[in-house]
Amino acid sequence: MAEPFLIGDAMTGGYGGADILHGCTIAVEKGEIAVIVGPNGAGKSTAMKAVFGMLNLRAGQVRLAGVDITALSPQDRVAQGMAFVPQTANIFTSMTVEENLEMGAFLRRDDISGTMAQVYDLFPILKEKRRQPAGELSGGQRQQVAVGRALMTRPQVLMLDEPTAGVSPIVMDELFDRIIEVARTGISILMVEQNARQALEIADKGYVLVQGANRFTDTGKALMADPEVRRSFLGG
Repeated sequence: MAEPFLIGDAMTGGYGGADILHGCTIAVEKGEIAVIVGPNGAGKSTAMKAVFGMLNLRAGQVRLAGVDITALSPQDRVAQGMAFVPQTANIFTSMTVEENLEMGAFLRRDDISGTMAQVYDLFPILKEKRRQPAGELSGGQRQQVAVGRALMTRPQVLMLDEPTAGVSPIVMDELFDRIIEVARTGISILMVEQNARQALEIADKGYVLVQGANRFTDTGKALMADPEVRRSFLGG
């Protein structure tokens, strides 16, 4: 069987002396949405950070398109086509929306106007507010800026840490719709999400982590239908 496009394979590691991840495996195919869910403290964000190179692994590997990238820094992974949107402090509040997007393209040496137009097509409100300081936007609009800025790197993989944290249900639905649109362009999406039920509804693949280890791995639909997953992690 062909290897997944991106895989964090049997990852073990943590911060300082204590391991948070224990043989954890997370993978995503081209153009798929993979979602990491689980209780608080399960190691969801740690797993994502490990895939992005923000955590030293004691065991395991990260491979992108079959190439071992375990030793690469996060900056080098960006150059290889990975983009990461952290949960907080993910925009420059004093810069305008457009300046934030331009910052996303800092590694590029080509014409960025086409990508900018694509971001504005995806998030029309950003075009409307492009001259406004990003700090004046609502929480949902800020998240759109953060995702848009990541897309300016023209990533092959877009990683989102709790993209709907603190936004209203309507904004959450809209963000998820946009994430589906991004995946349809062939970009792989890997995201950590507290709103497990809604996230699994749009997921091609879901990973339920408990105490830094894989507890359940299946399609989003199958996990939603699993009585034990529903009882333990989706509130019945």
